[in-house]
Amino acid sequence: MDLEKVLEEIGEFGKYQQIKYFLLCLPVFFGAANSLSYVFTAGHQHYRCLVPECESTDDAVFNSKWITHAVPGEIQLDGFFKIDHCNRYRYNDNASLLQSNKYGELCSVQSFLNETIRCDKFVFDHSGSFTILEQFKMTCEENEWKLAFVGTAHFLGVIVGSLWMVLGDSIGRKITLIISTFFMSITGIIQALSTSYEMFVVSAFLNAIGISGIFPLAFVLGLEMVGKNKRGVAGIVCNYFYAIGVAVLGVIAWLNDHWVLLQLLISIPPMILFIYIWIVPESVRWLISKNRNSEALHIIRKAAKCNNVELSDATVKMFIDQDRCQLNSDVNQRKEILEALIKMITSRTMLIRIIILLYNFAINALVYFGLSLNSVTLSGNKYFNFILVSIVEIPGYYFGYMIIEKFGRTAGFTMSMILCGVTCILCGYADVVWMQIALFLIGKLGITCSFSIIYVHATEMMPTIIRSSCIGFFATMSRIGALFSPFAIFVEKYYKPLPYIIFGVLAIFGGIIYVYLPETLNRKLPNIVEESIALGSKTEDLESEVPLNHNRMENNSIKQRINSVNETVIR
Repeated sequence: MDLEKVLEEIGEFGKYQQIKYFLLCLPVFFGAANSLSYVFTAGHQHYRCLVPECESTDDAVFNSKWITHAVPGEIQLDGFFKIDHCNRYRYNDNASLLQSNKYGELCSVQSFLNETIRCDKFVFDHSGSFTILEQFKMTCEENEWKLAFVGTAHFLGVIVGSLWMVLGDSIGRKITLIISTFFMSITGIIQALSTSYEMFVVSAFLNAIGISGIFPLAFVLGLEMVGKNKRGVAGIVCNYFYAIGVAVLGVIAWLNDHWVLLQLLISIPPMILFIYIWIVPESVRWLISKNRNSEALHIIRKAAKCNNVELSDATVKMFIDQDRCQLNSDVNQRKEILEALIKMITSRTMLIRIIILLYNFAINALVYFGLSLNSVTLSGNKYFNFILVSIVEIPGYYFGYMIIEKFGRTAGFTMSMILCGVTCILCGYADVVWMQIALFLIGKLGITCSFSIIYVHATEMMPTIIRSSCIGFFATMSRIGALFSPFAIFVEKYYKPLPYIIFGVLAIFGGIIYVYLPETLNRKLPNIVEESIALGSKTEDLESEVPLNHNRMENNSIKQRINSVNETVIR
């Protein structure tokens, strides 16, 4: 069945698809906000040592006027004084006793010795956010790993949650998306009610399991009901909602200084999306691959009616005939999936493509989340920087769409990765605030472009029968790369520009090797593995594609499959 022609008939991205696509973007919006909430809930909170000679626990103020005399620190690029959180200068017991004995007036520069001592009581800055750092008393270097581990636990959960995609291929994209969204919402609420660090980490892990299925499932479900000429713009729109969701998270965190309320505000609203059971259709491509053609025809008829198109008798007959002749059981379908996977990994061409995609998915996530997490460490207001870095994704996705439509998927991705890599390296050495932020934003724009392109490109290269599983597998690799992003801040302790150098070099290399992959611009989505292999090559070259464990006795059957693919490509 040539579904591409059916979509052309009813409208490749008509009113029906636009409405359903918008609905699918709402879970992406909430998933985006939840995916980076730990930046603020488990983020750094300013604190310093309590200086008992100058203040008491009852009247201590974080930004006391004498703080630069009592606590060591350094001046940053933006002129702010960055204090040492866990050390203070030893008080000079011989300081003049003629001064007033009121707290604070004894604390002049002469009141302290040039000798630091460790402290065990702290004063927290309540002008900003209230995070789990203060609630669960995770101060000083020995507890820094705990905050970073929240991010690692999140990405471990995201990796485990990649199984949603396998479930999506088995029971359907729609129901799996609804379950994962509801699971994210429930675990997010539990996370907000955590009474200990351990409970918070476990709930963050479970929350990430739910989050991980939302974007790839919504992306695949949305893209599979859009025609080949509109897939680029549809993919970019989905990414817009992700960027807006992250930016809104920054706004909520800025307006609300308590981590519990922040987590509740982004976790409760998605619960209403259970109504998608009745208003969002299942993927027509998935229904056809499962031989549920009557259900697929019902959806196509609704789409045609909504788009003000009269469905031709030939199209209706095609669905009916297909429904009559396909009698494969679920066992046979599972066998077909297994055979498709074996063909994929035993094809030299597909194996090389998969390795390149896996590397670039991992590096994209590492750099993307590394930059997102590091945005709150830039000079200036951390909320404004986070929102700015999130908003820059919107033009990034737009440029991504323009690039892939003008230059194609392969060239567009390569250019985006090289742009990101070069600006990241330059950002590491920038010693002026505005230049550092400008280069940082350009780097984030580049990685955003590449992130939007690689999902579209990978989707267009994988066969329908295992497309969801393949995207889930690639997404898993991206999350493995993202596992290391929370620890980028520790690397800069050895050499400040090092995180940006690492990001830059890895991105440039990924862009260079990506040129091997085939172009899929305006090509129909492959339904079988042989069609995937044929992408980017002349049909006569298909005969040279031989599995690695090739047996000469299989030549005749292979040639029959090649001829079948040739006919498909020519048609």
